[in-house]
Amino acid sequence: MSVNAVKVLQRLHRAGFQAYLVGGGVRDMLLGEEPKDFDIATNATPEQIKELFRNCRLIGRRFRLAHILFGREVIEVATLRGHHQETDTEKLAKQNDSGMLLRDNVYGTIDEDAERRDFTVNALYYNVADYSIIAYGGGLDDLDDRILRMIGDPKTRYQEDPVRMLRAVRFATKLDMTMSPETEQPIREMAPLLASIPAPRLFEEYQKLFLSGKALANYKMLNHYGLFEQLFPACAELLKDNAQGKESELYQLVCKNTDLRLANDQRVTPAFIIAAFLWYPIERRAQDVMVEGGLSYYDAILIAMNDICDQQCKSIAIPKRFTSMARDVWHLQMRLPRRTGARAFKLLTHPKFRAGYDLLLIRGEIEGGEAEELAQWWTTFQHAGETVQRDMVRKLGGPKKRRRAPKKSKPAQE
Repeated sequence: MSVNAVKVLQRLHRAGFQAYLVGGGVRDMLLGEEPKDFDIATNATPEQIKELFRNCRLIGRRFRLAHILFGREVIEVATLRGHHQETDTEKLAKQNDSGMLLRDNVYGTIDEDAERRDFTVNALYYNVADYSIIAYGGGLDDLDDRILRMIGDPKTRYQEDPVRMLRAVRFATKLDMTMSPETEQPIREMAPLLASIPAPRLFEEYQKLFLSGKALANYKMLNHYGLFEQLFPACAELLKDNAQGKESELYQLVCKNTDLRLANDQRVTPAFIIAAFLWYPIERRAQDVMVEGGLSYYDAILIAMNDICDQQCKSIAIPKRFTSMARDVWHLQMRLPRRTGARAFKLLTHPKFRAGYDLLLIRGEIEGGEAEELAQWWTTFQHAGETVQRDMVRKLGGPKKRRRAPKKSKPAQE
């Protein structure tokens, strides 16, 4: 267990408060895995927690949390939650017309807190007072049986927070679990509720789904339950036309490569997956723009980039630093075929060359033909010596330089 988490638990306990390590930290340790997060639940209010810890900051509006900072490690402490129906004041709890919780600062007991958690395998509490584990809803049995079961009525719980559908997918793949029938049954029907979730929050969920080492399994399950189209509507539109086409191949290959890189401790970025996923929607949109406006392919692609990027950010709010990188990758798909003269050497020095080349490799594997030949050319060019590189560029030919006619000498003045 994290030394800092133990410090927080013990200080809360010594101050007379209940203190529990809760959720994923307990679950992962029982499964023999190393927890990534150590979350703590207590009956102390956020203000009382802040008085105990100078290195504490309070965050959140929907539900107030205390973050206790130890250098780069953050221990998250939440006050035990109660039932929001018990209060009439909108400052503490509020729901919209569809039942989604907009504000949820109602505090309660450990029993009430357990009822408010999403899955039984997350309703596990390690009590620092007597070193016991308290489990609710058969959480330990479900952990042994690898069953992911929602606490309470799944439809109601998904209405309260539609992101729970994404969490169900993520936990099922991460923990190698099977959803119980009652947990999975409403998902396809209720998937459109994700449209009411703020786009910045869905970007956080996107990262957890596709940058955790289970991207391929998550992609397949998201697609199965109709959740993928809520995250990437332009991509899902292409899949409707041809579920087994090149688009599906690209999405799966990108996810597979991402998982392999993470398994090999290689760096990954959210921007590359987004750039790869949106390339075919951009191409499709560019074709429409060319027909509608009679523009060149290059100009149509530029317009399509803006259109698709704007549409995507309505679902997932992609930070500008990532959209900028994605645009570089898209521009490189148009520049990489142009290799004559000094262009090939300049492209090698482009800061996002590797990302653009990686997408070209994937396209070549799927599309074959010109894309495959171009990818092979760039593979050889990168690893060749300067002499061979110059010879490769020379063989491409290209327009010959026009020679100017020699100027006629003026006649000597008589």
